[in-house]
Amino acid sequence: MRPILLFVLSLLLPAGAGAATFVYVSVSGENRIAVYRMDGDTGRLSPQASVPVEGRPGSLGADPKGRFLFAALRSANAIASFRIDPATGGLALIGTTDTGANPSYVKADRGGRYLFSSYYGAGKAAVHAIAEDGSLSRQPKQFLDTAPRAHSIVPDNSNRYVFVPHTAPNQIFQFLFDEKTGKLTPNSPAAVTTPETHQPRHIFFHPNHKTAYVSNEKGSSVTVYQMDPSSGALRAVQTLSTLPDGFSESNTCADVEVTPSGKFVYVSNRGHDSIAGYSVDADTGKLTALGQTPTEKTPRSFNIDPSSRFLYSAGQGSGKLASYRIDPESGRLDRFDTFVVGPSPAWVLAVETSP
Repeated sequence: MRPILLFVLSLLLPAGAGAATFVYVSVSGENRIAVYRMDGDTGRLSPQASVPVEGRPGSLGADPKGRFLFAALRSANAIASFRIDPATGGLALIGTTDTGANPSYVKADRGGRYLFSSYYGAGKAAVHAIAEDGSLSRQPKQFLDTAPRAHSIVPDNSNRYVFVPHTAPNQIFQFLFDEKTGKLTPNSPAAVTTPETHQPRHIFFHPNHKTAYVSNEKGSSVTVYQMDPSSGALRAVQTLSTLPDGFSESNTCADVEVTPSGKFVYVSNRGHDSIAGYSVDADTGKLTALGQTPTEKTPRSFNIDPSSRFLYSAGQGSGKLASYRIDPESGRLDRFDTFVVGPSPAWVLAVETSP
């Protein structure tokens, strides 16, 4: 097709035309990644592929343009890179990078040039360069000692700061990030200390302002942090329980997610086996509890599609994936589908691609 015709068609087609959303699930009990296509109207998933990997897959991440998928191979002490077929969602292995330790979390920086990883057992954080073809640098730009149980690693919206929650020392490490060199430098202060009852696990930034939400594993709670944009320092402003009044059985929190619309926050409860929901104050970022929605046993990971309309929750204990519609006004979750994905699903990631 001639370039001028392609240009004319690009003007006639609406924004997002031809885009597709695929949902990837780490089936750690079978050393594979399951691929599903999401119906943009109904949210229903249809199986597309099953991709074997050399090790137990855990955390999944994608570059901002939806071209590459990165998978933490926890039992192999490695990270695998895949090229995403934008039409089918299929994964083509680019390469596997030895990390020397068990990666618990992977996340691309906002520019798509670097991949952050954290190491729960080793107490470390690393930065790898992402090449144009999606491969990772054989050696990391950095491999930093932090503290035991480094659970996740996430940049803020400006890509200037990076945060690493640790459940053991009850701290969130704070770094300055140079997106030109890929280097992390400890901020001042180097960490935010949380109450011993919290154990911060995952962190997620609001898409529209300088607010972060942290799931507290032991505390069965979510904490709202305001970030000073000039220094990158976090300050806790609110903590709410993820459990209903009167619940006294064992429970730990896992994932926390914010809808791309910025209107709602959700946290998974393992024990109560539910997704706790919250509405977001558009001015302050503070939360109002919406209650809990039952889900599959041991919801370690869940994810929200880019349109903010659907949530997918994996039951690590049941081997099933629960699909929900998100009410755009109330934030209520309405389950519309449940199906078997395989033993021990450890991660869910929705990725939008475009041809």
